[in-house]
Amino acid sequence: MPLNQEQLDGFRRTVRERREQLEAELHSDAARTREESFGDLAGPTGDLGDESVADLISDLDSAELSRDLQELRALTAAEERMRQGTYGICINCARDIPIERLQAQPGALRCVDCQAMHERTHAGPGEPTL
Repeated sequence: MPLNQEQLDGFRRTVRERREQLEAELHSDAARTREESFGDLAGPTGDLGDESVADLISDLDSAELSRDLQELRALTAAEERMRQGTYGICINCARDIPIERLQAQPGALRCVDCQAMHERTHAGPGEPTL
C-alpha cells in the first residue's frame, strides 16, 4: 500500500532531522580531525603500540566519516524522491517498500528482496547494508 500523506510527512520530518544531525556531526568530526595530530593520538612516548592505537583511531574515524557521508547522500536522495513522488517505491521491482523497512532505513531504495539480490550481485565482500 502506498504511503499516505501523513506517513510521507512523518518520513519527511525524520529524514530532514537525521540529515541535519549528520551534517552537524560531519562538521564537528571534520573540525576535530583537522585539530588532532598524530602526536595527540599516539601520546608523548610514541612507541609502536601507541602508533598502532593512533592508526586504529584514525582508521575508525575515517570509516565513521565515510559511513555518515554515505547515509547523508542516501537521505538527500530520499528527499528528492519525496519531491518526485517516488519515495517508498522500490527502484528495481516498483513495488511498495514496506513501511517497517522505511522506518528502519529511511533512505532505502529497494525492498528487502531486491536489496538482498543487489548485494549478492553488486556489493563487495563485507559490505551488507540490510
